[in-house]
Amino acid sequence: QVQLVESGGGLVQSGGSLRLSCAASGRTFRGYAMGWFRQAPGEERKFVAAITWSSGSTSYADSVKGRFTISRDNAKNTVYLQMFSLKPEDTAVYYCAADSTARRSRLHITEEYEYWGQGTQVTVSS
Repeated sequence: QVQLVESGGGLVQSGGSLRLSCAASGRTFRGYAMGWFRQAPGEERKFVAAITWSSGSTSYADSVKGRFTISRDNAKNTVYLQMFSLKPEDTAVYYCAADSTARRSRLHITEEYEYWGQGTQVTVSS
């Protein structure tokens, strides 16, 4: 089992920044790809960003490219999502996810992930 705990959400004005963190515990973090997803009220959970174990490959949803950066510190078992230039449409509950077997080409797919955190709310006011 891998336990994931997100933090860093909150209320921010449009144009502001936030950094989300996701701390993993339980089984070894080694080899796990990590992803960030978000879910707005009444909508499906959507892909935001993903990073492979070695951090050699990252991917982003088109809606956040150039504004969000995913990174990880494997020594700390933590993955981050730095968010800049936030917009009201970024308002959602943000979830981190982990999986040890997902292929790089499928890291944007919700069903590929085995472990999920409880989510952290991000609200961007206009």
